[in-house]
Amino acid sequence: MPKLLMDRFGRMHDYLRISVTDRCNLRCVYCMPEEGMEFEPDEKLLTFEEITEVVRVLAGLGVRKLRLTGGEPLVRKNLEQLIGMLSQIPGIEDIALTTNGIYFASRAEKLRAAGLTRVNISLDSLKADRFSLITRGGDIHRVLASIEEAYRVGITPIKLNVVLMKGINDDEIEDFLQMTIDRPIQVRFIEYMPIGHQDEDWKSRYLSLTTVLDRCKAKGWNASASDAVYGNGPSQNFRIDGALGSFGLIHPISDHFCETCNRLRITADGNVKPCLYWSDEFNVRKYIGDDSAMEDLFFRALDIKPQNHEMAQALMNEEQSHTPTLRRMSQIGG
Repeated sequence: MPKLLMDRFGRMHDYLRISVTDRCNLRCVYCMPEEGMEFEPDEKLLTFEEITEVVRVLAGLGVRKLRLTGGEPLVRKNLEQLIGMLSQIPGIEDIALTTNGIYFASRAEKLRAAGLTRVNISLDSLKADRFSLITRGGDIHRVLASIEEAYRVGITPIKLNVVLMKGINDDEIEDFLQMTIDRPIQVRFIEYMPIGHQDEDWKSRYLSLTTVLDRCKAKGWNASASDAVYGNGPSQNFRIDGALGSFGLIHPISDHFCETCNRLRITADGNVKPCLYWSDEFNVRKYIGDDSAMEDLFFRALDIKPQNHEMAQALMNEEQSHTPTLRRMSQIGG
């Protein structure tokens, strides 16, 4: 009987998120400061060969699904090569990508051919000027073109990630919901999370996702819970009656999803993070080439994984059992 990545709370971990870079071509207001970010030099990033070795070992422990993240993963050169290498590992069934969509349209066909199965595209506004403001210079037309190209090359399902911010894009909730009625797409509304920067600005922008259901009801749309969305995501999913698509709510603060967490993360510089929010990390690079030692490393990481991230308590300055991470979201990989 093979060993499986089961933690002390009985959660089976079959999903690995791999950050391939901490760099990004945008500077979204909730993810990075406009200036002053220091990025890892290329020699500190895990090579494609190192990433493949880690995944090969984890596939033997039950990992079946991968997600490539960043930063923006498509700023990493030749990402298609890595996807091709990972797709050849026995046991790996699903390779997804989270991207801001700026570079995706021109590479979608090659990514699909290499073995990419799914894509999540960040899109925090449907208004060009507002999108540019949130991303500090992004071109929404390139993102919309990437959505169309994903459809064309047959990458499904397509998910849109919308970080909801009070006073910035909360007046577009109905527009995003309308998208799910018209197209077979999933819009995922995400609570604004203060990863790596617990400041007062976070509190002023935070909006509970119950607002989405309230707006839906106010429009006269009947939304029912849906379990027909593929993937290991943490969203609570709904479908409006008669809609071609669906929408999801990811609310780690108001109603955290930790009890069913099945994911581990590897940062671009080779650190295993059992939990997104806490600072605990284990460097994997020195164990590459020693399968047994690497397996032990991942089991040690699981042994200290908490039952939940206690984010709400941390933000209220209540007692916590771990130390919150100082890494920005772009440095972790989401």
